[in-house]
Amino acid sequence: MKPWRDRLALANSLRSDDKKFIGTRGLDPTGRKAAPLNKCVRTGDNKMCKSIKDAILKTGLKSGMTISFHHHFRGGDMVLNQVMREIADLGIRDITIVPSSLLGVHAPLVDHIKSGVVSKIHTSGLRGHLAEEISAGLMDEPVVIRSHGGRARAIESGEIRIDVAFLGASSCDSYGNANGVKGKAKCGSMGYAMVDAQYADQVVMITDNLVDYPNMPASIKQQDVDYVVEVEAIGDPNKISSGATRFTKNPKDLQIARTAAKVIEASPYFKDGFSYQTGSGGASLAVTRFLKSHMEHSGLKMQFALGGITQPLVDLYKEGYIKHMFDTQTFDLAAIDSIVNCPDHHEISASQYANMHTKGSVTTKLDIVVLSALEIDTDFNVNVLTASDGTLMGASGGHSDTAECAQMTVVVAPLVRGRIPTVVKRFRLLSHLENL
Repeated sequence: MKPWRDRLALANSLRSDDKKFIGTRGLDPTGRKAAPLNKCVRTGDNKMCKSIKDAILKTGLKSGMTISFHHHFRGGDMVLNQVMREIADLGIRDITIVPSSLLGVHAPLVDHIKSGVVSKIHTSGLRGHLAEEISAGLMDEPVVIRSHGGRARAIESGEIRIDVAFLGASSCDSYGNANGVKGKAKCGSMGYAMVDAQYADQVVMITDNLVDYPNMPASIKQQDVDYVVEVEAIGDPNKISSGATRFTKNPKDLQIARTAAKVIEASPYFKDGFSYQTGSGGASLAVTRFLKSHMEHSGLKMQFALGGITQPLVDLYKEGYIKHMFDTQTFDLAAIDSIVNCPDHHEISASQYANMHTKGSVTTKLDIVVLSALEIDTDFNVNVLTASDGTLMGASGGHSDTAECAQMTVVVAPLVRGRIPTVVKRFRLLSHLENL
């Protein structure tokens, strides 16, 4: 465990490093994509496992290996904690975990880190007690933070080699066809899990809703799945998706959103057929509300909306203001219903969303993105990971992916939060974001 002052010195030395972010255009991919192990399933073979422990044993998971999870169940996720408990009980140690993001519900990882079960973490973000403990020096190895597109790129290139992916699904058949739109723990799009399923050496599907074959449509398909486990519960429905995404009533946020919408309207990118992404809460979400009136007044329609899809975007689609929606993660029940019933609501993987080392991610077609921030410095660098004291409390997500690619990036934030300024001369600690 590194002392706090040593870690601060390390951050400062990294800030002065000559290696600077050169953008997606500064480094072209070489070589070939990675590939999982070859394996065949023959007539009569059974993929079903009696338990998570049984599945772990069948995969041959050993100390020192790398495993992955997705975070589509958000604060209601029960999969990661169940799997890690079984791994710990089996005496497996020195595991690298590669979840698409970590939230407050994953606090039990603190004990697994202390006991040596988990030694390295690659993720998009950290929140809650786990984030606080890691910020205080819990781990010997620094956590690697990647954007959603950067994570997909690292997996597809082989930079991250996943030995076993443990992927929860709200419905799955005995052959591994899985989706997130049926069952009590439905989450909608499984865009983050798709990449893991395609590139991990072994894939274990975990569900609390085993259905008859074939389970269609399948976000994750049988040819990518090694084993299937049925458990009592994979998530708390009340914490996975809200019944409806509500607009903020905070006057400050509404004023910020109203101003941002006026800025967008005055830009050359606000034209018929424009494309758009925004966040899922606060001022950034409220921008959509005010943008609608500008679209109505100007007679404009949006060619597509991108990213996490919420009810406000679904409502605009139903009213004819949006032609297509590309969905990597689905935030509320209205959006889940939409992805099932609307032909122009398209589920996409994190790679199709924002992997810069593909032959075309959707972000490269993005005109306007509205993003939030924890801090902004006077050089227009944006911090979405840490509080002003350096404590981890956020996620990179698709922030840097979309900011790099969009024709116009609008960052919305108050000048002050609880007496602490949002706009600063220079960040106290460096947030290393990767979107390559």
